[in-house]
Amino acid sequence: MGPVEHLHMSVFSQSFSPCGRFLAAGNNYGEIAVFSLSSALSPDATDLSKKPIMTFTAHEGPVFSLLSTESHLLSAGMGEVSAWSWAELIKRNSKAAWTRRPNYKSSLEIPEINAMAINPTENSLVIGGGDNNIHIMDLESGVFKLVLQGHTDYIHCLSVREREGEILSGGEDGAVRIWDCRTGKSVHCVEVFKYEDCARPQYGKWISCLTTDSDWMLCGGGPSLSLWHLRSMSPTSIFPISGCQRQATFYQDMILSVGEGQFVSHCLLGGEVKAQIPCTPHSLNTLALNLSSTEHRVLTVGGSSHQIDVFANLSYRSFSLSF
Repeated sequence: MGPVEHLHMSVFSQSFSPCGRFLAAGNNYGEIAVFSLSSALSPDATDLSKKPIMTFTAHEGPVFSLLSTESHLLSAGMGEVSAWSWAELIKRNSKAAWTRRPNYKSSLEIPEINAMAINPTENSLVIGGGDNNIHIMDLESGVFKLVLQGHTDYIHCLSVREREGEILSGGEDGAVRIWDCRTGKSVHCVEVFKYEDCARPQYGKWISCLTTDSDWMLCGGGPSLSLWHLRSMSPTSIFPISGCQRQATFYQDMILSVGEGQFVSHCLLGGEVKAQIPCTPHSLNTLALNLSSTEHRVLTVGGSSHQIDVFANLSYRSFSLSF
């Protein structure tokens, strides 16, 4: 890859290996890079330790979503999902274990897949993207068994509430829909932009990030990042962060969020922005917490750069990995 491509690289997605020792990252050129966190975090780390142990082309279009199961890395490209064995990737073998394509209505236009989530109860993969629909694939058989229809524009983000048997989806249409996994029916629709405290018409109405924890939902995009109680279906906290937020997560008694702007926001559940920690990329797309390994417990952040920032301590950037 030449210097111009490097200059225009964006990192869209990340996922840690089940053992927590490796990080996979997907970019706008359809490539996946695999980094060794053990090497990068070692006291003897060199510049080479912060480079990928392997980089391969996974899809023709951008890799908007990455996800790990107990044994595989799942990647989403234009209209397809591929699986790569982690055991093989660690041996630097990049042959896909399988590739599946949802049953799209038209073969003329191939929609991008923006989001994936796993429903452990049903051992299924939930995907959403450019055709406005949610497709559910049985992970054992590889068969797409259900299509959830209701959004009027493309889907940006997904979350699964395993205990409640619900899927949540956020889209360009400004709606957060809550679906019953058993019936495939939409049971609630929250139009966040219609709530005066959340609305920011200058940014639009689209929902670009969505996550849940027990009875709580966090969502944002065009509207301000906001915390909702899912039983009362009302916003309890609005976070005063400028720009559209692209990914947010609950962590301990805090919320971590990234989006437009060169920082990770640390927010308190009550709505206060506690800190904004500087990052290398000017705009951020993805954040990931490695919680499966105490030895390699880090936050990693990627965006409009070939560099992925690593935080061993949440209050400052330790170093950057380089695609």
